[in-house]
Amino acid sequence: MQHMPVYLDNNATTPCDPRVVEAMLPCFTTHFGNAASRNHAWGWAAEEAVQQAREEVAGLIGADQQEIVFTSGATEALNLALKGAYEAYAVKGKHLITVQTEHKAVLDTCHHLEKLGAIITYLPVDGQGLINPDDLKAAIRPDTILAAVMYANNETGVIQPIPEIGRIAAEHDILLLTDATQAVGKIPLNVSKEGIGMLAMSAHKLYGPKGAGALYVRRRSPRVRLTAQMDGGGHERGMRSGTLNVPGIAGLGKACALAADEMAGEALRLAVLRDKLEAALVAQTGAIVNGGGAPRLPHVTNLRFPEVKGTDLLRVVSREIAVSSGSACTSANPEPSHVLLAMGVPEELAHSSLRFGLGRFTTESDIDRAIETVNHTVRSLHAIYNL
Repeated sequence: MQHMPVYLDNNATTPCDPRVVEAMLPCFTTHFGNAASRNHAWGWAAEEAVQQAREEVAGLIGADQQEIVFTSGATEALNLALKGAYEAYAVKGKHLITVQTEHKAVLDTCHHLEKLGAIITYLPVDGQGLINPDDLKAAIRPDTILAAVMYANNETGVIQPIPEIGRIAAEHDILLLTDATQAVGKIPLNVSKEGIGMLAMSAHKLYGPKGAGALYVRRRSPRVRLTAQMDGGGHERGMRSGTLNVPGIAGLGKACALAADEMAGEALRLAVLRDKLEAALVAQTGAIVNGGGAPRLPHVTNLRFPEVKGTDLLRVVSREIAVSSGSACTSANPEPSHVLLAMGVPEELAHSSLRFGLGRFTTESDIDRAIETVNHTVRSLHAIYNL
């Protein structure tokens, strides 16, 4: 029987933890009510499940439960944050700041806002993928309303200095929005201590279900105002109408509760495995770590393999290991990674880079198999190319 490939694409999506599935199941069958139905037991049970999840999500990120707005995922959360803030703060100005290495959910939304009259500054990054906080300071104008800076990059795992960025935003009276989709549940973060005004997250990146996510919206000191992007019914304190996805929300809550309990131990275990994978491939194949000098998430490595064609490498390796050459949202696009290009990686080497995302269910034997597969593939390709 053919064996299954090793799954090392946990930045694209994670498998649902069985404990999350268990928490969701009653919401499909016995507790199937509409959380907005306030007149009977089924509605109350659904509302209770949503309330518990709200507290679990808030607890993981250091927020108040009333600051959590449930969405269909991080893409919707980011659209609501950017478009909602642009409309709500139009009287102050139309200038927004973001970073060249953001996810397409931010960049494409910014391009949309530009068509509506927004002026957007796209900050550059250095060779490690980090922004210079002085560049952010220099970009702020009297009409700046918001800076959108990703907490940790989805392709490289590079972590931005968010507490420092939060201080700069507060000093200049602008909002800080962070796409924390890859960071939430993987590393400790605290919205109130780090000066974050809005934070987007997705359940399926932390062992929860697809189709559920949340936007943290700060309530005080100062309160963040948003214009709703979806009208009808006034759910989620008027910020996001629509019948709540109770099973998905319950799953997101349980995933956050598990992450709060297990994150520290999991991060240590995965960092050891990631470092083993990285060290072996650097030594055996001459690979170079993209963003290796910066603070990174413990479970991610992005490696470029010189003198190997990226299409050949990915085609052969993917028979044995599930990895990617960039964001899952752009994998249908043959263009090289915009993240690596912004870091100054030459186009050819950006094409020959692979992202390895380890996860809760990754074992040491998975890593051994990945090392063997990639090493063998690179050597074989070098032989074919007569190197």
